[in-house]
Amino acid sequence: MARSAILNVMVQAAMKAGRSLARDFGEVQNLQVSLKGPGDYVSQADRKAEEIIHAELSRARPGYSFLMEERGVVEGEDDQHRWIVDPLDGTTNFLHGLPMFAISIALERQGQIVAGVIYNPAMDELYTAERGGGAFLNDRRLRVAGRTKLSDAVVGTGIPHLGRGHHGHFLVELRNVMGETAGIRRIGAAALDLAYVAAGRLDGFWEEPLAPWDMAAGILMIREAGGFVSDKQGGSNMLDNGTIVAGNEAIHRALLKTLKKPVTTR
Repeated sequence: MARSAILNVMVQAAMKAGRSLARDFGEVQNLQVSLKGPGDYVSQADRKAEEIIHAELSRARPGYSFLMEERGVVEGEDDQHRWIVDPLDGTTNFLHGLPMFAISIALERQGQIVAGVIYNPAMDELYTAERGGGAFLNDRRLRVAGRTKLSDAVVGTGIPHLGRGHHGHFLVELRNVMGETAGIRRIGAAALDLAYVAAGRLDGFWEEPLAPWDMAAGILMIREAGGFVSDKQGGSNMLDNGTIVAGNEAIHRALLKTLKKPVTTR
C-alpha cells in the first residue's frame, strides 16, 4: 500500500508515541496518575505521548496548527492546516490494564479532514485513511459491513459515566436500540469504535458527547471505507456539536430513525 508523504509523517508519529504507550502499559500499575475531573483521569503516559506526537508533527510541518486533548489549541502560522490529536483515547481502559486504547491523529485542511491515523499499540493495529485514497488496517483495504437490517446488526456506543453526559436521555436511546439490534457493545475508546465500523467489526455506532479529537480520524476512516457518518440530526456538524451516528447507508439511516423514537415499554 502506497502512502503519501503526509500520511507517512502521521504514521511515524503515531508509531513512536505508540512505543512509549506500550512500555507504560506494561507497567500500568506504577503510573503516576493525576485527577483531571470526576471519573476522568489523565496519566503521565498520556502527556508523554502527546509531547512525542507534537514534536514529530511540528518537525515535519512546522507551521501547522494543533487541536490536542491536553494542550488544547496551539496556533500555527499556517491557518489552512490543523492537526487534531488524541494521544490516548481510552485512558480508563489503559489505566485498568485493558488493551482497548488508541492514538488518533487527523489532518484538517481548509475545514476538511483529509488524512487520518488510528493506532492501537497493544494489538499493533494501524488504521489509516486519506481522502479519496481508501481506508486500510495495516495493509488490508477496509469496507464497512454489508448487513442492512438493525435486527442483524451489532452496534457500538459510549455509555455516560460519573460526571459525563445525560444519563436519563442515554437510557431512553439505549432501550430503543436494544429492542432493534442483535447486540450492543461498549468498547471504551470512540476512535477504535469508529475504526471498527470502517473495518466491518461493528455494523454501526452512536455516541454523545464527544470531542473533535475523539472522532476526526474515524469520520474519514468510515467514509473512505464506504460508510456514512453524521451528527444525530443527520447533518455534518459532528466536530461542532459532539454527536455522531455511523454505519453503512442502511444501518446509518435506521439508527438515526431509532434514536429519535420516544421510549417504549417492551
